[in-house]
Amino acid sequence: MTRTALMLFLGALALGTAQATPEEAMNKAGCMACHAKDKKLVGPSFKDIAAKYKGQDVSAKLAEKVRKGGSGSFGPIPMAPNPPDKISDGDLKDAIATILSS
Repeated sequence: MTRTALMLFLGALALGTAQATPEEAMNKAGCMACHAKDKKLVGPSFKDIAAKYKGQDVSAKLAEKVRKGGSGSFGPIPMAPNPPDKISDGDLKDAIATILSS
């Protein structure tokens, strides 16, 4: 194996194994600009979201809400849409699970 091929292989291997935590993904996607774990900012806290939906199977509903954006659930300030290029489906699913367990 040539040196270049080896470097490409090792780089691809490193990228494949380094998965962001839900918190890192939410920071990168900009979620934390409007939300916090335990206090209301522009949007509701993760704690308030978890309390509102406690015991409900709402993961798909919340994922759709994050993707499309909108307002009304926690007040009049709308949430901007968040497309897959901002946060991947897998990261969004993990983020929602983390928020609901707050």
